[in-house]
Amino acid sequence: MHAAILQYLPPGTEPHVADLLGGLPLHVRLARPRRTKLGDHRPPGRGWSVHRITINDDLNPYAFMTTLLHEIAHAAAWERNRPLRRRIMPHGAEWKGAFAEVLAPVVRRGLLPADVEAALARTMLRPAAATCSDRGLALALARYDRLDPGKIRAEELAVGTWFRVDDGTVFQAGPVLRTRRRCIEARTGAEYVVHGLAKVEPLDGAEVRALGRCRRAVSGPAGRPGSRSGRSA
Repeated sequence: MHAAILQYLPPGTEPHVADLLGGLPLHVRLARPRRTKLGDHRPPGRGWSVHRITINDDLNPYAFMTTLLHEIAHAAAWERNRPLRRRIMPHGAEWKGAFAEVLAPVVRRGLLPADVEAALARTMLRPAAATCSDRGLALALARYDRLDPGKIRAEELAVGTWFRVDDGTVFQAGPVLRTRRRCIEARTGAEYVVHGLAKVEPLDGAEVRALGRCRRAVSGPAGRPGSRSGRSA
């Protein structure tokens, strides 16, 4: 039933994950990439007698495994407290304990790259509600993403570099703010924050020169685009 899911995992981790999937009432489905989340979990209800988990299908094997185990831990914590009819917090102590339990067998077997294993070992001590909230883990997992030619991480840009995001919007890189960096949108001059792990395309010299001419034409000799802060791109 879960054969299609197991092929996305790092080699050697499949038996452990298969045991988890077989031991819980689960329906796991691959999802198209979503910008707002890597995966999600829904408990039984609304016509479903099993837990429903979705995982983005574009994740690298280590990110896929981590996200899947994160969501399985939700189901395990829910089932563990089901007989007690006790409502639990989504990322409370019950989930943290369950996440550490499902992680332990893969972390301790030397199946993962050293940096990923070290990051997951730290995560077991203090699990975060979302992978992207755990900067050390997010960085370790992101190293194994496949970057398209010409793209780099936003956090790798030098301050002042112009770059393009997936929807074509152009920004100028500003200072790094922990997990994000402050940027200026080229067309309006509005201030945004871009996640440091976002895959972006630096503009080449010709594009930067063309951008400069366009900005001068839009702004006029005395005009200057306004600035608004606090937005996310």
